[in-house]
Amino acid sequence: MDIATTLKTLADKYETKDFLNGDPSWFMHQVEGDKNKEIMAFIAASISYGSRKQFLPKIQFILDSCNGNIYDWVYSGDFKNIFPDSNQCFYRLYTYATMRKMLTALQEMLNQHGTIKDFVGNGTCLDALEKITKWFATRNVEGIIPKNTQSSCKRLCMFLRWMVRDESPVDLGIWNDVIDKRTLIIPMDTHVLQEASRLGLLKSKTASMSSAIKLTDKLRKVFPDDPLKGDFALFGVGVNG
Repeated sequence: MDIATTLKTLADKYETKDFLNGDPSWFMHQVEGDKNKEIMAFIAASISYGSRKQFLPKIQFILDSCNGNIYDWVYSGDFKNIFPDSNQCFYRLYTYATMRKMLTALQEMLNQHGTIKDFVGNGTCLDALEKITKWFATRNVEGIIPKNTQSSCKRLCMFLRWMVRDESPVDLGIWNDVIDKRTLIIPMDTHVLQEASRLGLLKSKTASMSSAIKLTDKLRKVFPDDPLKGDFALFGVGVNG
């Protein structure tokens, strides 16, 4: 079986509702309405690094704290009730103060623009990444949101995949009218880099934006209308060895 056929087979096998189990994308499906789904997805993606066993309970804590109305929880500033300006650790390098600063910047965005979607507007995936990173960088939010698009912006690319890809049992597709899914960029981390290298899709050894774009271009040859369907395939490559 050639690589293209392998990727298509694995993508079809893993892009199912079962993929949601134990994945951070599960959380955005637990709230109602596009505004809540967007904000739940953004926060879930922002915390998703390291061990799933450790970060999934942290996302659940936030979901429980907002009683399912996470948009209003951020918009009104109610998040400050559980995120004091404290240097106590919330999760790994994120302190409660770090989370508070990030959510305050997100609150300001919602107060000014209504939604992240309206803030981002029409454009490409890279346009969206540049706007989002600049917004948080100018508000001195460090660590959670990349300061620019030189890094792979893995978690933001994952968030955009969730928002843009339609006709999926996993991704929401609620931004498909402002960003073309053909412009999406693969959420690149060391795991994806390793699997892509094993398949001969990529020679890069660093998970940078340049590497992510190169890999996406390779996936676009297999999935021309929907390159990030290949994200599920690379997940499958890892599972299947």
